[in-house]
Amino acid sequence: MFDAIGGYFELELLAWRGQYHEKAERLNTARNCLEYIVLARSPKRIYVPYYTCDVVMDVLSRHSLEIIHYHIDEAFEPVRQYELKDGDLFLYINYFGLKAKTAAALASAYKTKLVVDNSQAFYCAPIVGVDTFYSARKFFGVADGAYLYTSKKLDMELEQDVSYLRMAHLLKRIDVSAEAGYMDFSENEDLLKGERLKRMSKLTERILGSVNYECAREKRTENFSFLDSQLSGSNGFHLARADDDVPMVYPYLCSRKPDREKLSQARIYTCQYWRSVVEMSGASDLEKNIVENTIFCPIDQRYDESQLHNVASEVRNL
Repeated sequence: MFDAIGGYFELELLAWRGQYHEKAERLNTARNCLEYIVLARSPKRIYVPYYTCDVVMDVLSRHSLEIIHYHIDEAFEPVRQYELKDGDLFLYINYFGLKAKTAAALASAYKTKLVVDNSQAFYCAPIVGVDTFYSARKFFGVADGAYLYTSKKLDMELEQDVSYLRMAHLLKRIDVSAEAGYMDFSENEDLLKGERLKRMSKLTERILGSVNYECAREKRTENFSFLDSQLSGSNGFHLARADDDVPMVYPYLCSRKPDREKLSQARIYTCQYWRSVVEMSGASDLEKNIVENTIFCPIDQRYDESQLHNVASEVRNL
């Protein structure tokens, strides 16, 4: 169908810059990238870290495959190496966008049996021959959108997603306030849980085509370095950022359970990844401690040093 000519305007966006992950499959959500991999690869068994999002488990539980959990250490690396067999996959998360070197080392060991979850590492280049997926909405102002690199293509036609009904929180944050759009944000999160595997929507493609990716990259790395200069002395983590790493957040491990409400009262909103891990019978004390005592400080392209100085001050006083 030809585009209509004339009449009212659509949302005005910058001239088309192209996609950052131009050669990837464009899908609607990161969880559906994992769904795609499982459908295409038909694994019999998959190794998954205890410290992971419950969405991963939701996806995997829909399929007839054995799930084996593995532990990570204080450096967010697997505590041991496994002997993988035919039909096995090994899922590794590039935690906070700071573990690209670990992913590369695992690729040397596990080759095509490795799956890299780069949902927290949008800028990390895919490893040749390794299924790798990314989330756009963890880094940019979109309601959905994900990218997948894989050599195993599904032989099926995917419906294209439609996103305009999931945009309220993005618009309200600009027009009203962050608080005014929070319920819409939560509703969008719930809606995405039930979304079937689809192609990325036209609207999400247009928005992502207008992003200044290099500016966002530079700002994130600058902001991470600034917070590290302010907080590293009291941070229970010692996670070094490699030159190519572009982090999603600055993870700060408190010496005790933090009062997250104090941050909210200061209008500093942080995520808590991933609370369901605390309820897992096999999770280690370390993994539970990460969940309960870590503050994930925002470092994204919206903020500068003056704002992050306030973040650092509030975190130090928890």
